[in-house]
Amino acid sequence: MPSEFTGKHVTVAGLGVSGVPAAKVLHGLGAHVTVVNDGADERARAQAAELEPLGVTVRLGDGDTLPEGTELIVTAPGWKPTKPLFTAAGQAGVPVWGDVELAWRLRGLDGRNAAPWLAVTGTNGKTTTVQMLASILKAAGLRTAAVGNIGVSLLDAVTGEEEYDVLAVELSSYQLHWAPSLRAHSAAVLNLAPDHLDWHGSMEAYAADKGRIYEGNRVACVYNVADKATEDLVRAADVEEGCRAIGFTLGTPGPSQLGVVEGLLVDRAFVEDRQKNAQELAEVSDVNPPAPHNIANALAAAGLARAFGVSAAAVRDGLRAFTPDAHRIAHVADVDGVAYVDDSKATNTHATEASLAAYESIVWIAGGLAKGATFDELVTGAAKRLRGAVLIGADRALIREALARHAPEVPVVDLDRTDTGAMLQAVQEARRLARPGDTVLLAPACASMDMFTNYNQRGDAFAQAVRELGA
Repeated sequence: MPSEFTGKHVTVAGLGVSGVPAAKVLHGLGAHVTVVNDGADERARAQAAELEPLGVTVRLGDGDTLPEGTELIVTAPGWKPTKPLFTAAGQAGVPVWGDVELAWRLRGLDGRNAAPWLAVTGTNGKTTTVQMLASILKAAGLRTAAVGNIGVSLLDAVTGEEEYDVLAVELSSYQLHWAPSLRAHSAAVLNLAPDHLDWHGSMEAYAADKGRIYEGNRVACVYNVADKATEDLVRAADVEEGCRAIGFTLGTPGPSQLGVVEGLLVDRAFVEDRQKNAQELAEVSDVNPPAPHNIANALAAAGLARAFGVSAAAVRDGLRAFTPDAHRIAHVADVDGVAYVDDSKATNTHATEASLAAYESIVWIAGGLAKGATFDELVTGAAKRLRGAVLIGADRALIREALARHAPEVPVVDLDRTDTGAMLQAVQEARRLARPGDTVLLAPACASMDMFTNYNQRGDAFAQAVRELGA
């Protein structure tokens, strides 16, 4: 198919989840594609072997040198803007796009699949909100998919054979940084807390990249009433005439907001005479699990769906049908009157704060790689809820010290080991501290790679240890 890419020399920066599809798509559009990659491990060699027979040039072990003749770079989202490759591109006047930017520009290229995007970003809750949104859209009878940072290639969605009415799109700050022309139908920023600052350079730069999701929105910019920074991003955005600011809140909603009233999720944004009227969307009990931060996710998803014209009944049906992914505040079992909950996905303090707020009396299992985080504010906010704490992992001392400063009455078990078997001991110690009615909560506030391959393996280890308790 003739296109703007035919005969163009394009460098794809990085193999992996985004790089291989980008190289294949660009090659199929007639571009001369060179892939550069920092590593040359077994996986990279296998991916190179997949691409080279197509006529794609692959350079392993050198991701910093700009190939001669490059007219465009399409980069993996995680590559830092400070890499020498991008410095050289800037000096040569070569534009840099991410795979999201490429997907956006390829929408409708074949006369199909120009589906509008409902986009979601935020420090925490993105994946759950996008999955909720997709469930709601499907309940409305729409052809849709949850795509983007959720692990499903946007390029595959816009260039594949399947046609969609609308896409539910999760976008990271990395992806937004490299997507200058993205213009969503409607978008939401769920929350903002310090994260990935080593990549962005500052909190201001991180927030600015998150805020790109609002640029050019046509119908609605959905923001978190409890997080003023998200509303500030809406105010700063250059949107299309008539685009509305729509807030979501765990309290009673004002006009142009969605919120909660007497156990009901209600809409005062997409109704007639929103000064006086509200539309019931669902019951709080329809949200799984009905933890406060998850109710907020549901309201954000509902706001985007309502912006797209979805009925209240479809919001309710979609929320009821939604099942969260593993390791996201997942109830594992009750043993001797104590609930055991796996929130291994809570890998930073912001996510853990939300997790701790969901329960009244907690034995907290925490620790791992802190990634530069501090824990004083987290512990101060949760101190009254803590029955005890069991600490694991390389940076557990940082949490222990915060507990000593701000919750000295809370008993702490410090496990001086980082092998994977530490989780069984942690669960056994938590059982000793817990009383009937308590919740033993794995919400580490840290990354997992000091002890585990990823947060999934950490959560699986917790669940297995709990099962051994009840055996």
